[in-house]
Amino acid sequence: MNEIAIDTEFITLGQFLKMTDTISSGGMAKWYLQENDVYVNGEVDNRRGRKLYVGDTVNIPGTGRFQITGPTSGE
Repeated sequence: MNEIAIDTEFITLGQFLKMTDTISSGGMAKWYLQENDVYVNGEVDNRRGRKLYVGDTVNIPGTGRFQITGPTSGE
């Protein structure tokens, strides 16, 4: 499982898709989520505004599984 570190309280699913290079622009998020299943904490979620917090897991079939982590210590 890959780790994605965030330095804010949360990020949206649309931002996350862009961070993982699943989509090339934020505008593609709505289309991508209509056409593909994305699993957040084991459940399908197609809301690009879904808030992802530290500890959440995201599974994007064909791209990978990811865990949201906080900033690394020392930052």
